[in-house]
Amino acid sequence: MSHLPNLEELDQDGAIREAAEKVDGDTRSAFLRKAGVGGVAVLGSSAFFGALPSIASAGVAKSDVAILNFALTLEYLEAAFYTEAVNKGKFSGEVGKFATIVRAHEAAHVAFLKKALGSAAVKSPKFDFKGTTTDEAKFKATAQVLEDTGVAAYLGQAGHIKSKKILGAAGSILAIEARHAGWIRNINGAPGAPTAFQGARTKNQILAAVKGTGFIVG
Repeated sequence: MSHLPNLEELDQDGAIREAAEKVDGDTRSAFLRKAGVGGVAVLGSSAFFGALPSIASAGVAKSDVAILNFALTLEYLEAAFYTEAVNKGKFSGEVGKFATIVRAHEAAHVAFLKKALGSAAVKSPKFDFKGTTTDEAKFKATAQVLEDTGVAAYLGQAGHIKSKKILGAAGSILAIEARHAGWIRNINGAPGAPTAFQGARTKNQILAAVKGTGFIVG
């Protein structure tokens, strides 16, 4: 990907604007200016990241660092999956729109987590998506599994996070992953919210499921 998208491209579902609504008065308008609403700022700019919670501060518990790296590994997987699908250019219509927008979101998650972790960030694994990024039926089915898994993974770690800032940042990503899950379920004709409560999954359960896909090859 040659560049990160501007906020209008990324924030089509209004999530960043919703975050801004939690900020009072003049600070809110400054947040929006820095984030690039109505302007040409790029998501990867230092101004944008400066407006988000600083979660890479001294004194962060080792367990929180481990959780962030777990989240980063999942985001690497999702970002690579959607990037490959978009780059291969096989999908159009609503599926193509979904892939393009979600790719931008996942790339933003990766950039955010890497910046938060700094030198402690794990490196991206190598992936082989086994044809799921070019076959539309396989892509849609795989995307639904990945998004459902992402929601369950973030929810499963929420109760273990010690830092309130990290919890808030993880929650902001969880909300978007849930929107992705609802969107792809709608595309697939599946119930967007099949139950009244979302079940969580442990780190070991998630890692076993990811390993079972065979997508991580190195």
